[in-house]
Amino acid sequence: MKKVFFALLMLSLAGCQKEKTENASSQIEKLKTQNSDLAVKLQQSQKESEQLKKQIQALRNFGENFKPEDIYNLQKINFTRYTNLYDNDDDGKKETLLVYIQPMDEYGDVVKATGLVEVQLWDLDRKEGQSLLGQWRVSPAELKKLWFATLITVNYRLSFNIAALVEKFDHSLTVKVKFTDYLSGKTFEGQKVIKPQ
Repeated sequence: MKKVFFALLMLSLAGCQKEKTENASSQIEKLKTQNSDLAVKLQQSQKESEQLKKQIQALRNFGENFKPEDIYNLQKINFTRYTNLYDNDDDGKKETLLVYIQPMDEYGDVVKATGLVEVQLWDLDRKEGQSLLGQWRVSPAELKKLWFATLITVNYRLSFNIAALVEKFDHSLTVKVKFTDYLSGKTFEGQKVIKPQ
């Protein structure tokens, strides 16, 4: 009986030992994988660090001669003639305001400047206090996605749903835009009267 008990005990210990060995092997493999991943991340971080050092050195070389205006120097914003209300679903009701703006530099060239855009739609025929129909803000991150180029021109194309704001488009409305340039901090304002077509 003692021999059987001893044999069972030895088998049980051998099983435990085998399980511990398998667990240890599994943990070792996990640690090797983690170590490999960390080595790759460290290498990427070192490359990024070297790139940033090069960028800092390049910026230092500009020194005091660097001026934001050397990148571009905005002077105004223009509206294109396509700024107006549109009927997107051909139901006879104009539910979309499209605003096409062009930031312009000192040479009259269109510049893809990044900034904050604030847009307002006004009905100046209404009583005071009721003339502002709607207003919107377009963040710099959103604005960068709205650059629009055709064969003829390039501009930012901003789209706003005005279905609940304008019941009938039977007289002129006014669009006002305020553009704050993130490079210079300058603010440019403009407005355009849009007429039913």
